Amino acid sequence: MKWKPVSWEGDSLKVLDQTLLPGEEKYLTLKSVEEVWEAIISLRVRGAPLLGVVGAFGVYIGIRNSAAKSREEFLREVNKVIDYIGSSRPTAVNLFWAMQRIKEKVSKHTTLSVQELKRIILSEAIAILKEDDEICRGIGISGAEIIKDGDSILTHCNAGGLATSGYGTALAVLYRAREEGKSFRVYADETRPLLQGARLTCWELVKAGIETYLICDDMAGEVMREAKVNKVIVGADRIASNGDTANKIGSYSLAVLAHYHNIPFYIAAPLSTVDWELSNGEGIPIELRREDEVTHCRGVEIAPCGVKVYNPAFDVVPNKLITGIITEKGIVYPPYEKNLPLLRAK
Repeated sequence: MKWKPVSWEGDSLKVLDQTLLPGEEKYLTLKSVEEVWEAIISLRVRGAPLLGVVGAFGVYIGIRNSAAKSREEFLREVNKVIDYIGSSRPTAVNLFWAMQRIKEKVSKHTTLSVQELKRIILSEAIAILKEDDEICRGIGISGAEIIKDGDSILTHCNAGGLATSGYGTALAVLYRAREEGKSFRVYADETRPLLQGARLTCWELVKAGIETYLICDDMAGEVMREAKVNKVIVGADRIASNGDTANKIGSYSLAVLAHYHNIPFYIAAPLSTVDWELSNGEGIPIELRREDEVTHCRGVEIAPCGVKVYNPAFDVVPNKLITGIITEKGIVYPPYEKNLPLLRAK
């Protein structure tokens, strides 16, 4: 990719403002934890793996000027920063996974100074950024095997480079298949209410030279009925240990449609997106977002004043509707309760 959604430059976090795409490619420099929180809640950065990366750097940004005199006082400040950043978006488990990883790393060092602990946090954030790229490329390698010449793939929301450190999850499968010389086309749902499919996925795929068709969300069933699609691949924000998967709202509808039309439905995500503490999808917290995201579109009011709005950002796809889960360690097939842990142990 010639563009990068995130980078650490000097002593600042640089991110591509995704709310302005595709019209404007503008990078923001985040220098305070408040700016990191705002960038996450406003969707200037979004996508589960990318939120993990940004959250990790956010912890460092939040404590780098700490004047704590003791390790105990410093750890309290770290926990406070983690709680603050975590309040931004509750569903994407990678955000919490990355910050918990940093917390555990710091907790292991009982004799280091506060300054040394700060350096460890920064080093761990940089490691998470680097690992994310390697993991996403692994997802691409794992998933490319399911892509055949002539395929037509439907995807939803944005699970591309913009949702990660730069290579993607669901779109990583397509990028890798393209690198292997395979020829295929993609149908991208617009993804209401914030149009991540239209604005972001299409932006990525067109830049990559992949044949792409944009459709409205409610056209997916007709596209399937006309046999224009033979696979569905989407990303994930949280996967329960039984394979139930939370993803952008509309994913459940697609899975039901795919099941009816006998079309394989795949999830593509790093193993860090699996919440091993959750036995099923009923425990996944679903973020409710602002009403104006539905009543307005790019600042233009499209609904009457006073109408009530229900705006869940995610829904949960039951494991029985998922053909396979594509990870950096391979593709997992049912039964997920048995096979997900086996892949984790590899």
